[in-house]
Amino acid sequence: MSAEPGEQDPLLAPHLLASSGVVTFHPADPDDPHNWSSLRKWLMVAAIIPIDLSVSWGASGFSPVAVDFAHDMHVSPGIATLGLSVYVLGLAFGPMSLAPLSEYYGRRPVYVISYAIFLLLLLGTACVESLPAFLALRFFSGYFSSTTISNFGGTIADLFHHHKTGPAMGWFLWAATGGSPTGFVLFSFIAHDRSWQDIFRIMLVICFAFWVIMTAALFSLGETRHSVIFLRRAKALRKSTGNQSFEVPEHMKQRGPKQLFGTALTRPFRFLATEAIVQSAAIYNGYLYGLSFLFNGAFHIIFGPTGYGFGTIGVGVSFLGIVLGISIGLLTNIYQERYYRSQITKANYRDVPEARVHLAKVASVVLPISLIVFAYTATPSIHPSIPILVTAFWGWSFYTLVLMTLTYTEDAYKSYSASALAGIGFVRNVFGAGFPLLGRRLFIREGTKTASLILAIMAVAMIPIPYILSRYGRVLRVRSPWATAHEDDSEDEDES
Repeated sequence: MSAEPGEQDPLLAPHLLASSGVVTFHPADPDDPHNWSSLRKWLMVAAIIPIDLSVSWGASGFSPVAVDFAHDMHVSPGIATLGLSVYVLGLAFGPMSLAPLSEYYGRRPVYVISYAIFLLLLLGTACVESLPAFLALRFFSGYFSSTTISNFGGTIADLFHHHKTGPAMGWFLWAATGGSPTGFVLFSFIAHDRSWQDIFRIMLVICFAFWVIMTAALFSLGETRHSVIFLRRAKALRKSTGNQSFEVPEHMKQRGPKQLFGTALTRPFRFLATEAIVQSAAIYNGYLYGLSFLFNGAFHIIFGPTGYGFGTIGVGVSFLGIVLGISIGLLTNIYQERYYRSQITKANYRDVPEARVHLAKVASVVLPISLIVFAYTATPSIHPSIPILVTAFWGWSFYTLVLMTLTYTEDAYKSYSASALAGIGFVRNVFGAGFPLLGRRLFIREGTKTASLILAIMAVAMIPIPYILSRYGRVLRVRSPWATAHEDDSEDEDES
């Protein structure tokens, strides 16, 4: 029996030459990321998770010094909040225009180069002295950093078979949802007795270290995008054999720039306009992420000098309740994943997207209850540990509901999920940019109690979403041309 192909000669092995001329993976192919060892897969995930965290830190890390920034720039605190909002707005536009580049160049260059540009923009942000230039740099910082998040889901799909993505997606969502509160906590300590420029310089050093780790991992572990691996294999076979008929599978062929970017820029909005599943997921995600970034300013009002009287570090520590809740969500996802797999087994290993919403039904009820309790306890007459502990329930609901919307959408649309999730992500970040601006006015004008109750009412209005998906999700999928067509289309490889 012939030996397995070595690292330097995997493309030319005789058993890889298909008579049809279509290059593909064989069952034990060492180049197939699905066949990588668990250690190799999780090293890849572990190298990118800090990057995922730091993208959110780029937003929330500014919040602890927003007041000092306003003072130095001679603007109101409300205008200073734009430093957070325009960054999050950049996160909304980056994925649709930059993420498709991975189809041409692979995931590795997109990760490395886009994040390197983000680092250069961070350097500029630390040196700029005018508000317009600062806001422009913040927008493009969010724009270029966003591609790391948008490609992470595709990387997980590259590495793990569809029914085994749960644990990796759980960690990805922990970083995505926990990035904002952990960033506020971390940079509150860093901001003590330091200028806002110092914050960006320190952020640059931290992010540069993460970039070095990620780059080393990507180059040592290898490319993961299947279509790019096939393309390189086909080119090598054509060169070594002289046979020009070797091609990649039809559904993995590179599309022209017009088709590629036209699809990336227009299809997400078609989903938002026509798909009830995507619309409900987008509204829920937008509300949840908007609330997350809103808390950056609201907590300063509630726990800061005009509320409980905390300083910068004290306000940062008040976010630990949310961090705790999100981390508990990572643990409860183990139960959710076991439930999902049990339902898959009962269905003879066919997809059951509705199994993804099991815990989310509980979370949808816990969310508004936590906001109502917070409304009545977040007052200086009650010890601060009480409202902080209450926010842990919000954090758990936040994580669980975001995970539900992401995984349900992926299962429902499969080969079109990249476009569906891009639409959801766009709405999520637009809300994330707008909520801090509106939320600050809401809490100042209405007070903590009334403002929190208004937010709770919004959460109550969304309670039916997971219950509807659980009971009528299959009906909605059958009515959707996108959801019913995915089994005959492999466009997930093209889009993700």
